[in-house]
Order: sequence, then structure tokens, then C-alpha cells
Amino acid sequence: MGQIYLIRHGQASFGSANYDQLSARGEQQARLLGEWFAQRQQTFQQVVTGELQRHRQTTAACLSVLPGSLPSQAWQTDAGFNEYDHEELLARHHPAFAEPGAVAQFFATTENARYVYQEIFQAALARWMSGEHDADYREPWSVFRQRCTAALQRLHASAGPSQAIAVFTSAGTIAALCQHVLGLPDLKMAELNWSLVNSAVTKLLYRPGVVSLSYLNNFAHLEHLGTADTITYR
Repeated sequence: MGQIYLIRHGQASFGSANYDQLSARGEQQARLLGEWFAQRQQTFQQVVTGELQRHRQTTAACLSVLPGSLPSQAWQTDAGFNEYDHEELLARHHPAFAEPGAVAQFFATTENARYVYQEIFQAALARWMSGEHDADYREPWSVFRQRCTAALQRLHASAGPSQAIAVFTSAGTIAALCQHVLGLPDLKMAELNWSLVNSAVTKLLYRPGVVSLSYLNNFAHLEHLGTADTITYR
């Protein structure tokens, strides 16, 4: 039976001018994951990334400490594993966040900013997923979900028997794929999206015609090799 490891990227640069790059902590999380794989003597026959910078940076940091890893020129890129556009979701629900620097200003001036922001983003996600405002988005929820599941189906169809495949992607993509595999309602996808830890691993098992969940949101590498502050969700 083959294994597909869905790996969330390390912590990105939330609130900065360029979100799509790893923070110093994100780099550390990715390296700790690579060390954990190395301790377990885990190897991968395929490495797949989304096309976002934070995906490839996480891949590079993780595999840099994993002996025998595939070189970067052998990695495959599949845009189907890209994240949804969280900035667009926020701006459509809360137009003030469309202004440059607005999120950073919000965090600098709002009491209990992380809690308040999560409430706003949950509402933005619900608006997007409702299907009632699809014309407002470049990629409606139904299109995003189909894109993600199509990427998994392509990978499953092309995978050799009993391979171990690493896929470096994002929380929303992983949540959508788990929803698909487990047959969960949309509400559960939204809950999963918030629970996934930066650099955590979700493992799928595959055989011809079947993909199943082995484990979800495993961040043992951070608990074992890191410290309390290396466990982040945003």
C-alpha cells in the first residue's frame, strides 16, 4: 500500500508585505520535520509541491536535512495543490482589509486581535463557502474543492505501487482533501482548516481505486524536537 504525506508549509510571514514566504520560525519548523523524517529513516520516491513560494521553501528546508532526498530538479509542481486566496476572501467580506497594510494595522491597534481576526476570517470563509456570492470570487469554493480533489486524483492515478510521496501544500488544501476522503460536510472542512499546525503531516494510504486517511495533523516533530513556541497555527 502506498503513502501520500500531505505536509502543511511552515509558518509564513503573516502581516508582512509579502505573506508568501517563510518566517524564521517557519524555516525552523520545516527543518525539524526533515530531522524527524531522518530519524525515522523515511524516504520519498516522489516530491510534489504547490507552486507557491512558501511551499517550495518548506520543501527545501525539510529535505535539506533528510539524507538521500530527491534534488530540487526532480520535484514535481502541481498548481492543484495551491491554497485558496485568503486575502481575497477577507477583502470580499471585510473591504477595509483590501487596503495595503490594513491587516498589520489591525493587529497593532485591536485588543485581542488574534481572536477578533479569527472571528472575521471564519465569517469570510463561511461567506465564500455558502455559494451565494460566487460571482465575487476568482475561484469560488466549489471550484477550489474540485481543483484540490483533481490534483489528488492525478497523483493517485500516476503513483507507482507502494510508493511514499511527499506533497508540500497548505492548510485549506489539506482540509479540502480530508473532507473529500472522509465524506465530511463543508462545516467540518472549515473546522479542520483552523486546526492544522504549521509543518504538520497528514498521511493518506492508497491502493488502486482507493484513498484512505491514516492520520491527521501530526506534529510530533515539533513536540519532540522543538519547544512550545515552535507549534503555530498561523
